[in-house]
Amino acid sequence: MTTANPAASKTIVAETVSDYATHVFAVADAEFRKLIHDPWELFSRAVQPVLWLVLFGGVMARVHGLASGGLPYLDFLAPGILAQSVLFVAIFFGISAIWERDLGVLHRYMVSPAPRSALVIGKALSSAVRGLSQAFVIYLCAAAMGVNLDLQLTHIAAVVLLIVLGSGLFSTFSLIIACIVKTRERFMGIGQVLTMPIFFASNAIYPLSVMPGWLKIVSSVNPLSYEVDGLRAMMLRSGASTFGIGADMLLLVIVSVVLIGIATRMYPRMTE
Repeated sequence: MTTANPAASKTIVAETVSDYATHVFAVADAEFRKLIHDPWELFSRAVQPVLWLVLFGGVMARVHGLASGGLPYLDFLAPGILAQSVLFVAIFFGISAIWERDLGVLHRYMVSPAPRSALVIGKALSSAVRGLSQAFVIYLCAAAMGVNLDLQLTHIAAVVLLIVLGSGLFSTFSLIIACIVKTRERFMGIGQVLTMPIFFASNAIYPLSVMPGWLKIVSSVNPLSYEVDGLRAMMLRSGASTFGIGADMLLLVIVSVVLIGIATRMYPRMTE
């Protein structure tokens, strides 16, 4: 009778985790290199949230009492616009998967030894890079407009984590849609249909207190509401979380895990 060697078991586990992480970051790095070679995309993506802050925020700031918790409306709006920009970038991320299938890249992924879940998580991480670039621009714009930002390192780290979770969640959701529709034309149509309802049925630009009852129910099951809630608590010096920052992150993690599981099963079917 032989006895398992604990040290050998730990080594095997460590090597397995290391190999898995290598596959994840290899996929993320490939997407990151695409972004480096096309910096114009970052600039073009940054225009819309800046316009929302400058134009929409500038006008709506004149409406007294719209923000909750006694915040100036621009302060209230800034985290919502950050979450919006993350959503808009991530929700169209699935179209790159369709391009990869058409170019034959997806077939090479499928014959690689990388676990399918590692491919999905790698793509989610690469989407987070785009989300973080949006955050940098919005922080600069918000600071220039006088938003009372909280620049504590621990709170900035929490904002980064929320952006990574939100980007990963919505990009994985986008990948699932791409696996279903399989064509760029259908995907663009569905993506445009989904973005606005997700955005407006959240607490991004107005508080829960002004919503009708049915919209409050929809907002309470909308992951974007929890991302905005967490960002509002961590980005602003006077910000506070309605649901609790722990609950915000926990829900985003749970939804992300479920979506990654679904995408892992569906992703290989794109080659069919």
